[in-house]
Amino acid sequence: MHDLKSHKFTRRNILQTFSGFGLSCLLPGLDSRAAEKRGPERGRSLITIWLAGGPSQLETFDPHPNSKIGDTVKAIPTTIPNLKIAGLYPQLAEQIDCLSVIRSLVSKEGDHERGTSYLKTGYRPDPTTTFPSIGSLYAHEAPNPKLEIPQHVSITGGQWASRGGFLGAEHDAFKIFDPGLNVRNMKPRVSTERQKKRLSDLEIVTQAFQKGRKTQTENTLHQLTVARALEMMNSKQLTAFEITDEPEPVKKAYGDTRFGRGCLVARRLVEQGVRAIEVTLPGWDSHTDNLDTHKTKAAILDPAISTLLRDLKERDLLESTVVLCIGEFGRTPKVNALGGRDHWPTGFSCLLGGSTLHAGRVIGATDPTGKNKDPENPISIPDLYATVMSALGINYAKELMTPIGRPISLSDGKPIPELLNS
Repeated sequence: MHDLKSHKFTRRNILQTFSGFGLSCLLPGLDSRAAEKRGPERGRSLITIWLAGGPSQLETFDPHPNSKIGDTVKAIPTTIPNLKIAGLYPQLAEQIDCLSVIRSLVSKEGDHERGTSYLKTGYRPDPTTTFPSIGSLYAHEAPNPKLEIPQHVSITGGQWASRGGFLGAEHDAFKIFDPGLNVRNMKPRVSTERQKKRLSDLEIVTQAFQKGRKTQTENTLHQLTVARALEMMNSKQLTAFEITDEPEPVKKAYGDTRFGRGCLVARRLVEQGVRAIEVTLPGWDSHTDNLDTHKTKAAILDPAISTLLRDLKERDLLESTVVLCIGEFGRTPKVNALGGRDHWPTGFSCLLGGSTLHAGRVIGATDPTGKNKDPENPISIPDLYATVMSALGINYAKELMTPIGRPISLSDGKPIPELLNS
């Protein structure tokens, strides 16, 4: 069991503490080749494409055209034999062969907040314990010692952020709301001499506070936060958050949207060795006008995720990166009176691939008549995350000890054999 009481800096507090300091962000661009940047033994990364609001499986990765539940969406063939996805994703259809499709996810949470918590942590919400997100867990279990920027990054935000839970706030995702423009508050607002004077004054205050308060001072993580903040603010790795040096055709391929730029930044963060990156595309809660909602979102998602996958493959990054595209639940087979689909936590879809995972698999199936609620070969959320953790090279059964002395395993599921077994 692992003791979680060790002191670590809080990245979320870095910018809050030093919002007035900052250093120049005019730094050289990143090398474009992963092998050169991270070496032949590079660690693995996790990219989660989070579709906040709950996308419809029927208008994304599990269409049933010409059926009672299919509405008017068309299906198109893909580079995976016998797999068709919604016609709204022509670019993804060409790149999807590096992933697998799970069409039979089963959750027990149909509320947005609870569903988000369950799908981001692998554990149902519990009033006695705040579970860490999978990104927090992975960054905690396999930190990159060469990284001077955060190990866990959330791009474009979202209503319920990925949290460190019982691991501590230092494992909360580092938030980037407007990707491609570097990090806020990293550029100095005062001269170099003035900044040095401020740091000197801060040290005097720190030493005065420490007198007679050794334990309290250590618990604040103040000195570690200061040291780590200054390291990050001086780091050339900060350029991973910028896209100014990217060729215009590359930026155009991802799409000139916050999400598109976020996916491009995600690729750059993987090149630097960041352990977990989450890119959020909100607005999938289609209780009304379901089809129009999905057309609008697909126009953003399709070019961005397709270009990301192509980029990862071309840069030799996919074998060291797990890609997961998912939301908190799916949508009802039945279209309601407002032309929308309501919450459906049974038999929804996700995309998963990269690293050691098998590609080109289609797991599970849903009933095109809508009569059978339970899908074929149901996959639980804990099993999904046990699979992801295995692909990341960490022991999903390992137990962590919470601050109150409760042992909790990284996942209480089992890996999906179709995706990992030879």
